[in-house]
Amino acid sequence: MNLIHRPELRPANPCFSSGPCAKRPGWTVEALAGALTGRSHRAPDARAKLGEVIARSRSLLGLPDDWRLGIVPASDTGAVEMALWSLLGPRPVDVLSFDTFSATWANDVVAQLRLPEARVLEAPRYGLLPELGAVDWSRDVVFAWNGTTSGACMPADAVPADHEGLAICDATSAAFAMALPWDRLDVVTWSWQKVLGGEAAHGMLALSPRAVERLETVPPQRPLPKIFRLVSKGRLIEGIFSGDTINTPSMLCVEDALDGLRWAEAVGGLPALMARSQANLAAVSRWEAGSDWASFLAPDPQTRSSTAICLVIDAGWFQALAPEKAAAAAKHLAGLLQRERVAFDVASYRDAPLGLRIWGGATVETANVEALLPWLDWAAAETRAAFA
Repeated sequence: MNLIHRPELRPANPCFSSGPCAKRPGWTVEALAGALTGRSHRAPDARAKLGEVIARSRSLLGLPDDWRLGIVPASDTGAVEMALWSLLGPRPVDVLSFDTFSATWANDVVAQLRLPEARVLEAPRYGLLPELGAVDWSRDVVFAWNGTTSGACMPADAVPADHEGLAICDATSAAFAMALPWDRLDVVTWSWQKVLGGEAAHGMLALSPRAVERLETVPPQRPLPKIFRLVSKGRLIEGIFSGDTINTPSMLCVEDALDGLRWAEAVGGLPALMARSQANLAAVSRWEAGSDWASFLAPDPQTRSSTAICLVIDAGWFQALAPEKAAAAAKHLAGLLQRERVAFDVASYRDAPLGLRIWGGATVETANVEALLPWLDWAAAETRAAFA
């Protein structure tokens, strides 16, 4: 790799973080002008805004009419933990582990909930999925739809149409960018901070009728803190699914979530959001095909994420470095991109193989991805000169 001249064209928006993610195109703080700051979230006007977040989310995602959708504390993590602690126990459990967060859910099931009949099905390495044929769908199954730190995602037919247990899906980096098979899922969670670029702290919890039936007929096998409780006196707390949040939400964040949802509707809804994300992946794919130093962490195009686009540094000079020096080189490469203000927060996740992680969700403009790619080559060349 020879030294490459510093490119002239820069991304108009250098925000490629995988969470919180880039704001929608054209966003300014004026988008929050309608926020009901200083108001109680239980006031009728505030409850109406929370209900609007739920209604617009349902409509955009095509949520079935008989599903419940609520706003819950603590982002996607809170939503997943509520589901695990409230629902698991009556059946044995399989947990699919193929990135940092799905590994966290596996640890929660095994080490915290201590469910005696739990199995963890691990991927051979980052970028791959576990052996899906080994999943026992008579059990409850916990999985991420998209590996935010590994760049691998589930295939469309991963969940069988008929399954006895509950399919509990962490979809935080898939919702609004990938087609989720609602008729094959039972619990789906996500946050505001990913594909629509909202602010953090709040999560969304969607429950199928089967999940609601479990909640109402099988009491949790453990004490639950207040923020995890979905049932009162044997009945689902319906208020959670109509805008009565368990804790106090930020009305600034609520206004921002509404802004993102309205933008999504204006650009063409879910099909347009998915197309925008796929276009970002396609741009990186064209570049990766000709790269002599980087490749996708997820090798199979059929299970490669269009949102969390993960690259590994596979150049010979890099692989020859001692581990500590390789880590320093990868940090240097990402640091160059940040110093030049062409890509913020694109280093691979701390648990993942060394490389880069470029967010390709719908709020990212493909033109900005295309402008970034020559800078990757420049930064790689500069890094090789400094470390090889």
